Amino acid sequence: MLDAPEPDRAPREGKPTPFKRRAAVTEMPLRRNASYGDDFAENYGDDFGGDAGFKGRARRPGIRLSFRGGLLPKSLWGRIAAGCGLLLTAGVGIAAALWVRSFLLHDEHFVVQHTQSIQIAGNSHLTRPQLLSVFGEDVDRNIFHIPLDERRAELESLPWVAHATVMRLLPNTVRVAIVERTPAAFVRQGSEIGLVDANGVLFDLPSPDLDPDSSSPRRGAAEYSFPVLSGISNGDPLSTRAARMKIYMDFVAALDASGEGVSHRLSEVNVSNPEDVQAILSDSDILVHFGDEKYLERYRQYQAHLAEWRVQYPKLASVDMRYEQQVVLQMQPGTAAPTGDSAPVAGTSGVSAPATAKPAVATAKKRLATKKLAALRLKPNGKPKGAALPGASR
Repeated sequence: MLDAPEPDRAPREGKPTPFKRRAAVTEMPLRRNASYGDDFAENYGDDFGGDAGFKGRARRPGIRLSFRGGLLPKSLWGRIAAGCGLLLTAGVGIAAALWVRSFLLHDEHFVVQHTQSIQIAGNSHLTRPQLLSVFGEDVDRNIFHIPLDERRAELESLPWVAHATVMRLLPNTVRVAIVERTPAAFVRQGSEIGLVDANGVLFDLPSPDLDPDSSSPRRGAAEYSFPVLSGISNGDPLSTRAARMKIYMDFVAALDASGEGVSHRLSEVNVSNPEDVQAILSDSDILVHFGDEKYLERYRQYQAHLAEWRVQYPKLASVDMRYEQQVVLQMQPGTAAPTGDSAPVAGTSGVSAPATAKPAVATAKKRLATKKLAALRLKPNGKPKGAALPGASR
């Protein structure tokens, strides 16, 4: 027997009821969040009655560490515990650092026990004893007590040392690297001959002592082939010496530009006048005035006419090559020099500048007789053009 449906649940006539899926509903107790306070639980919490399983998972009393939202715990006891841990870690670190420092500064393994523990490289002129004199206080000393910056400054105060590097090599070795200065010329320092580098720094010649490390003599003055430089003295400031050395280096570079090695023929060079570089070549004792430009061109012109001038003027003392259309020659003191058509006239020492005016030959002869000058003005081809008027001595 079938029961008829109740009127309120009967489907409407002509309209089928669509199928609807309904989710299964399971009755579960609400779980209380541990982060909520007790007040919230009392006011809004559910009474779970006799749910023994849920009661077993309820929070227990104790210190809670919560780091949500930051590294520091939010509870008081959590912050106290974190602070104590931090202080303990810092104390252990400081104690370890002090122990390591004490070990490094007092352990015998870090003591420079003898001079062999000081390694020196790069010295060819300075001897090892000369350099070790800087480290005399550091033998039997802890390597960390050696002031490296002070030792480097003391090494660079030595005239031959251009640059020095001092470093520690654990456990007990000091390494020293030396860059010595490169000599560029001999220079007169009073009654003695010294050396000068391209920067104008003056230093003494190395002594020919035996190097204890090699049993061979160190390089001395005999192994250098430099001209003697004038116009640079120890009393000049370093800036002045550097400027004059630049003139000298440019002069040498210009003479060697063709690859002929002309600078090796220089015997003496005077750079006291920046506008007139004067030099004496090794194949003669004639002073040549090169001016401040066209050094190689003037040298070639001088070499081309030197043999002819020597024949005509055996007592030739100097040649001034600074002028474009003429060359000024000067004889040695007390010698006779031809004037005009090779007429001899007594001369005196001194370099005469060429005259700007060109007077008659008779007037020039009259002045030469009274002044006793021995300077001649020549054309570049070497033929006498007539006597030069007396000029200002240089």
